[in-house]
Amino acid sequence: MITLLVIHFACSCALVGLIWTIQVVHYPLLKQVGPNEFFAYHERHMSLITWLVGPLMLAELGSAGLLLFLGERSLFFVVSLMALVLIWLCTAFCQIPLHEKLASAYDVDTIDRLVRTNTWRTLCWTIRGLCLSWLLIQKFH
Repeated sequence: MITLLVIHFACSCALVGLIWTIQVVHYPLLKQVGPNEFFAYHERHMSLITWLVGPLMLAELGSAGLLLFLGERSLFFVVSLMALVLIWLCTAFCQIPLHEKLASAYDVDTIDRLVRTNTWRTLCWTIRGLCLSWLLIQKFH
């Protein structure tokens, strides 16, 4: 089970780094693209980011489910699972609809909302990274 936990941790850590890059660099820069170039830029962003984040999120979710199935019930794992649920809910009900809106209309307010709502995912993935780090430290001691 420790190997699976390390795989799960690696997926989560990759996503922590990715979400911080998106939150601090990428999403705020969407406003700098401008309305004329925005649609092509956003479409390309969506097609490229999906190939990066999609497999990682699915691997993270699958490994979490398998760890739960195999009996992992430690406090830090359960807290990390609650954060994972919030990430998926925020992705489904905030981020995806906002990206769909941006696919049809350049709107600075929508971009600002995308950044604000993504703060929750950034926080949750950071919590996951910290919880899983602590869990691994406990497992190796």
